[in-house]
Amino acid sequence: MSAIDRVDFRQITPEETISLRHTVLWPNHPVSHVLLPGDNLGFHYGAFVSSRDTPVAVISVFKEPLPSDSQPEGAGDTPNTIARFRKFACEPSLQGRGIGTKLLKHAFKVASEELGCATIWCDARLATAEWYERRGMSRLGSIFYKEDIPYTRMKARLQD
Repeated sequence: MSAIDRVDFRQITPEETISLRHTVLWPNHPVSHVLLPGDNLGFHYGAFVSSRDTPVAVISVFKEPLPSDSQPEGAGDTPNTIARFRKFACEPSLQGRGIGTKLLKHAFKVASEELGCATIWCDARLATAEWYERRGMSRLGSIFYKEDIPYTRMKARLQD
């Protein structure tokens, strides 16, 4: 598959993330499963291609510190300089074309430049950990489970 050159990013409402969150991440659960209690506190972004009026990829960014069991010794970050991204999803028919990578880079830029964060983290499905590593993130801590799906925590430095 070829990369898509023209991708635009826009801040969107939490409601505009729900369809992709549901179909990509947890299709066998009710839609309520992909709603986050603090969605109204986050910053939500969509990737748009010219042929679509709805986002083809979504990501949600929150100012949220790492859990205390994941704080490395001497990390130096304060809770106000750490962001977390969640519910990152790309339409399956468009995966592997660079859209997710571009949206992730956009989220990193927003977290750094607009939110003033030095670190960003996520809980990544173990099956996607290598994808995140190729984009500058590193694993942190032990494998854990959400239902029967193995996850690993990932983080990246945005600024020093």
